[in-house]
Amino acid sequence: MDVKRNWAGNFQYSTTHWHEPESVEEVQELVSKLKKLRVVGTRHSFNSIADSNENIVSLQKLNKVLAINHEKKTVTVEAGIKYGDLCHALQQQGYALHNLASLPHISVAGACATATHGSGNSNQNLAAAVRAMEVVTADGNLVTFSKEKSEEELQGAVVGLGGLGVVTKLTLDIQPSFQMRQDVYENLPLAPLEHHFDAIFSSAYSVSLFTDWQDGTFNQVWLKSKLTEDQPFSLGEDFYGAKRAKEHRHPVAGVGAENCTAQLGKPGNWLDRMPHFRMEFTPSKGQELQSEYIMPREYTYDALCAINEIREHIAPLLFTSEVRTIAQDELWLSPSYKQDSVAIHFTWKDQWDDVKKVLPLIETQLEPFQAKPHWGKVFTTSPVKIQAHYEKMPAFQQLLQKYDPNGKFRNHFLDQYIFNEGK
Repeated sequence: MDVKRNWAGNFQYSTTHWHEPESVEEVQELVSKLKKLRVVGTRHSFNSIADSNENIVSLQKLNKVLAINHEKKTVTVEAGIKYGDLCHALQQQGYALHNLASLPHISVAGACATATHGSGNSNQNLAAAVRAMEVVTADGNLVTFSKEKSEEELQGAVVGLGGLGVVTKLTLDIQPSFQMRQDVYENLPLAPLEHHFDAIFSSAYSVSLFTDWQDGTFNQVWLKSKLTEDQPFSLGEDFYGAKRAKEHRHPVAGVGAENCTAQLGKPGNWLDRMPHFRMEFTPSKGQELQSEYIMPREYTYDALCAINEIREHIAPLLFTSEVRTIAQDELWLSPSYKQDSVAIHFTWKDQWDDVKKVLPLIETQLEPFQAKPHWGKVFTTSPVKIQAHYEKMPAFQQLLQKYDPNGKFRNHFLDQYIFNEGK
């Protein structure tokens, strides 16, 4: 029996019926003949969002760059392409993406479908770059969602959680390539965030705070700065009480930094600085669990203080925790829909029995701050609470019913968290 698991190894898929189409026509044939199916990208989700009891379709062979439109500044790609491969193709043509996640080995379609993000006060999540998408819907036909055709319907479809159909093609906004540098500072106290939060998170193109929650200090601050000729770099040795690192650092204490992107202020291309990990490093297995909660950014300091109150429950199970900001967007099921947000991320040791006891403590502490869990990571928040946070949830339900009236692409996850069925 060919049992398959996700990247981290913590989740086992429920079927051995896997399909790997090599063309859109093959996708259409599969969708037409199968009664139920779900789609996976690079299997970087930590929960059952992409699972199926019957059929799973992998898009890994649909991985090409199809076209770059120099006039509109867009790139069109097959949905299974990974960000790392896309980034190299764009850089060769002198272009860049607006944002990247910390790991460049995830698929474009999978990241967009779950509202995965990078960091930055003015940087929206990865899905916000989508201008158009081609989807094979339940009847096997191709449907195109685009800003030109119907921007509102596109805003509902982009973060689709795999419920609309099989995404086969995406068109993304791009911009001219640029240079960046990355500087790491160590031991930032929590206190400065109370009055200097905006200054801290606007000090670079992308800002990440890392902590192991051993005490009320951020072990590391990662600053990724965009380099321009007319704006000299201005960061010094001290950053709100944190000191500049003298050696390359890994976000997890005690782990070597050889697989991390270059630091110490060394200039490089955007694709070699914006992720935390190098393009040429391909992790074979995560051996970790991940949780993440996104909330309005004005609550950041109070939310961090609330987490700090229970740190003794968190620290023993944690590799690291990361805090990043995300600019608001208009995507219906994005946690940053119409709100500038902050994300508090937890990378856990692979100890699910213990982690699942701590998650409700975190969720209780964050409840006053309207925290939403990341769609593709582990959480214990109830379906009712999740649905209450999304004002466009009824419209999204109608959109799924329109394009998949018989639930061909629905699974237990969608039944539970979108339609509140099958508890």
